[in-house]
Amino acid sequence: MPVTALDPTTALVVIDLQNGVLAAPGTPHASSDVLERTVALADAFRGKGLPVVLVRVTAAPDGSDRPPGRTDAAPHVQSPSAGWDEVSDALAGHPEDITVTKRNWGAFYGTDLDLQLRRRHVTQIVLTGAATSIGVESTARAAHEHGYHVTVVTDAVTDVDADAHRNSVVKIFPRLGETGTTAEVLELLGRTAAA
Repeated sequence: MPVTALDPTTALVVIDLQNGVLAAPGTPHASSDVLERTVALADAFRGKGLPVVLVRVTAAPDGSDRPPGRTDAAPHVQSPSAGWDEVSDALAGHPEDITVTKRNWGAFYGTDLDLQLRRRHVTQIVLTGAATSIGVESTARAAHEHGYHVTVVTDAVTDVDADAHRNSVVKIFPRLGETGTTAEVLELLGRTAAA
């Protein structure tokens, strides 16, 4: 089903489109395509005076702030390169944007994202980014629990696992909100009055 509406106070929330994440191959959409579509959405949101939130994930070099807990899957431990956690230059550099730094999968827990949105009277979020089944899905779930209308832009999210991406898009997101393409969101945004 295509997205049906954008609230007058909708924010674009971009998940982890940063140097280290964008270096990984995306599926089913190339990371470069997701970035390009997100840049188009961000420019359109800014043009309407609507908030753009750039979420980045980072961690202490020694891993001391890694979320605790035993898991069956081995933790993803790496020595990241310098600048891995910097938002892509294609999105950065707009002083009116809100930057949120997280240390978990989702963008709400342990951050001021909810506060930043509520202070701007935001009632809906439009999500893009990577990875679909991790950062995007976790943020969509929390946004739904916080009472926001949620829209996920299905051609502006990607994953490293095609099955996980498909499960999120087909099974999970329709239960949390609406889904639509970049073109559909841009078309609706074109009908929204500037703030």
